[in-house]
Amino acid sequence: MLYLEEVVLSIDEFEAIRLADHKGLYHAAAAVEMNISRATFGRILKQGREKVADALVEGKALKIAALTGKA
Repeated sequence: MLYLEEVVLSIDEFEAIRLADHKGLYHAAAAVEMNISRATFGRILKQGREKVADALVEGKALKIAALTGKA
């Protein structure tokens, strides 16, 4: 069986990508949707996009999961 290295996308990163890239919202409107500042939205979106790009370019599995802090 083939096992791929995983890249874990948080729920917030997924939501930021959904709002900005799928729904086409501007950062300010998307930040309001997520109840966070525009700067925080931009940071979360950047992190999410970097993870998605890493998974695509490097052939890694993309896992969307809530980060709970538990190992």
